[in-house]
Amino acid sequence: MNTSVPSSFWPPAFIVTGTDTDVGKTIVSSLLTLGLGGAYWKPIQSGLEPMTDTERVQSLTQLDPSHFYPEIYRLTQPLSPHASAAIDGVEIDLDQIQLPHFSQPHLIVEGAGGLLVPLNDRHFMLDLFSMLKLPVCLVARSKLGTLNHTLLSLRQLRAANIPVLGVILNGEKNPSNAAAIAYYGKVKILGELEPIEPLNADTLKQGLAALGF
Repeated sequence: MNTSVPSSFWPPAFIVTGTDTDVGKTIVSSLLTLGLGGAYWKPIQSGLEPMTDTERVQSLTQLDPSHFYPEIYRLTQPLSPHASAAIDGVEIDLDQIQLPHFSQPHLIVEGAGGLLVPLNDRHFMLDLFSMLKLPVCLVARSKLGTLNHTLLSLRQLRAANIPVLGVILNGEKNPSNAAAIAYYGKVKILGELEPIEPLNADTLKQGLAALGF
């Protein structure tokens, strides 16, 4: 499957979200930030140890601090944002999350967890995406089980009238799953990112070609 995407395809600002936790959002965000020479912003961070996602992206890309914008909420526990916020004694208020003014050609906004991760007693991550009014790039696993998770996520995004840029598959290439997601999800496969091991600032660049850079 030809997944080459030109740099001109990417809008000035967009969201990277995933079908699940630990699906590869931060790696993909790192590659997109590096490949596009963009800026990175994670408005809600749950868990500060051993490092935040912003710190990880900065470490992997080796970009200078001007490419990174501070989180609005820095929650101490590696839990769902609503649970971590409760432990920290704060409530996540969507009105406090405003898109930063950025000088780079692109702003990559990374979500936390999946679409229906609760933020407080009435809002989900999906509601934040709707409020920000940005298109979404969905990161999914390539292996068995991805079809249900990915197609459900695409359906939820479209029900909320959030534009979908496409899907990036993370893991060993699985042509059958990639074709099924493209067909049943009526979506473009933007890249198939194979495992990068060990993952560090030097090896990260191996994944740029998979995303069309």
